[in-house]
Amino acid sequence: MRAFFFICLATFAAIVLSGQKPARAEPARPLPAWEEALAKQGALKPAANFSGIGDRNARSLALYAEATKVITHPRCMNCHPVDNIPRQGAAMKVHSPPMTGALDGHGPAGQRCSTCHGVKNFEQTGGDNIQSIPGNPKWALAPASMAWQGKTPGEICRQIKDTSRNGGKDLEALYHHMAEDELVGWGWNPGKGRAPAPGDQKQFGELIRAWIDTGAACPA
Repeated sequence: MRAFFFICLATFAAIVLSGQKPARAEPARPLPAWEEALAKQGALKPAANFSGIGDRNARSLALYAEATKVITHPRCMNCHPVDNIPRQGAAMKVHSPPMTGALDGHGPAGQRCSTCHGVKNFEQTGGDNIQSIPGNPKWALAPASMAWQGKTPGEICRQIKDTSRNGGKDLEALYHHMAEDELVGWGWNPGKGRAPAPGDQKQFGELIRAWIDTGAACPA
């Protein structure tokens, strides 16, 4: 043990005499809150994983909780703002350049969303750090009645079931919207520089289907 101590001391002295400083381990960079939350979500579980929950209402709540991994993901939340201003990126920053959905969710006159957003993602060139411009034939903000940002999963659940706020969709229409709508599907094909929503649209649709079939329960 004494020999080992003297070896360590000699090594340290050699470093000091040479003018070098002992290497220090870089502290771990704390994740931004949004990045940490996404990392904790994990992969989207298939609906079959919840078939073992005997209580029908508990199973429905568990299925909805799993579906919220998609519903509350930035790929969805960015287009469901509470102030009619679109958000961008995983950090959900205010759209740059300044933009608003205006009256119909497609932007003000002379500055429509389609001015920059085409029918498909536009992959820019010129470097690894340049992101794509999102695109979809239906590109627009969700209506104000479907604003989700800042709301709890329970509030969102009751909102998407409310036909007076969801565009008159009953549960079957809601399922087809979630499972088949191409703009919803963009969340899994967001283009270069963006993390897609977890799972895929088919898997998400199966969760919604199972949630509806078990009573479409909403958390408090």
